[in-house]
Amino acid sequence: MTYDRLLEIATEHFGAKGFEGASTRKIAADSGTAMSSITYHFGGKEGLYLAVADHIAARIAERQASALVAAKSGAKLTRDQAIEAALAMVESFGRMMLAPESAAWSTFIVREQQAPTAAFERLYDGAMRAVVERLVALIAVARPDLDAQAARMTGILLYGQALILCVGHAAVCRVLEVESLDAGMQSALLARLRATSLCVLSEKPE
Repeated sequence: MTYDRLLEIATEHFGAKGFEGASTRKIAADSGTAMSSITYHFGGKEGLYLAVADHIAARIAERQASALVAAKSGAKLTRDQAIEAALAMVESFGRMMLAPESAAWSTFIVREQQAPTAAFERLYDGAMRAVVERLVALIAVARPDLDAQAARMTGILLYGQALILCVGHAAVCRVLEVESLDAGMQSALLARLRATSLCVLSEKPE
């Protein structure tokens, strides 16, 4: 219980203030435990920071597991099946980005994107690589006109549509002229995410 609570609070603190700005003393206090718990469980501040990266990667992998399994191997699918599987992956990612728990992850991940540390390798190898590479494999089947690099670019940009729902939450609400993204608005956004992704994936090869 103490271990999990420390990870949850540390995710918020490191996301908001970064590694240097976050205080392990404050993390321990907000977790309702002693400073010695951080040393005991993680070996210190750096160990806690890397554990947070592993924790986030594990949660992302868990949330995307069913979509990854459903996608199977892109090489074994027809073009229509690959398109549908890719749409399901993008939509699954979009749902995760709209989930409340993603807010705490996003600030941590964005910091690692802008100034990568060893934690970025944990995030990428622990979750991002599998999610991106599976989508790229599906795109290769759906869009045989694209070379390998173009397929990777397409995968990044398709996921980018979903990512904005979390990392750009304030701007999304402002543009849509709403105070928050309620269930109806989330459904509408996911529908548009699917529609725009379908346009890219179903474009007829020349």
